[in-house]
Amino acid sequence: MGRILGLDLGGRRIGVAVSDPQAFLAQGHSVLECQGRKKDLEAVAQLAGKLEVEAIVVGHPLLMDGRAGAQARQARRFASLLAKKTGLPVVLWDERLSTVEVERMMVEAGLRRQQRKEKIDAATAQLILQSYLDFRAQQAGHNH
Repeated sequence: MGRILGLDLGGRRIGVAVSDPQAFLAQGHSVLECQGRKKDLEAVAQLAGKLEVEAIVVGHPLLMDGRAGAQARQARRFASLLAKKTGLPVVLWDERLSTVEVERMMVEAGLRRQQRKEKIDAATAQLILQSYLDFRAQQAGHNH
């Protein structure tokens, strides 16, 4: 398995994370400013090619009761279009409370509001991707 790209889709920004080549550890990569779906898809596809990823994980913001709201439907649509554009497997991954968790960790670490604002999107993408990688590793362990 190779690198995996993780995305946290937001209204104004897309947080980006990438795994190591063994797909064990995620790290925050960058933040893309949203410029409309077509340009956003192109930017992510170019980044996926540049980083030579083999799959993409997109945060799926379900409601707390598990239903899909408007944001989840937008994430599904983006993921579907991204899979067509890149030809890569695209996985939707439950991201409930991920932004809240990252914000809490940043406050505990003593980061000021401006520092948190600059880092939260990539950090949330990192948390989403790491959650997926951990799940995959756990599943692989149960299959042996």
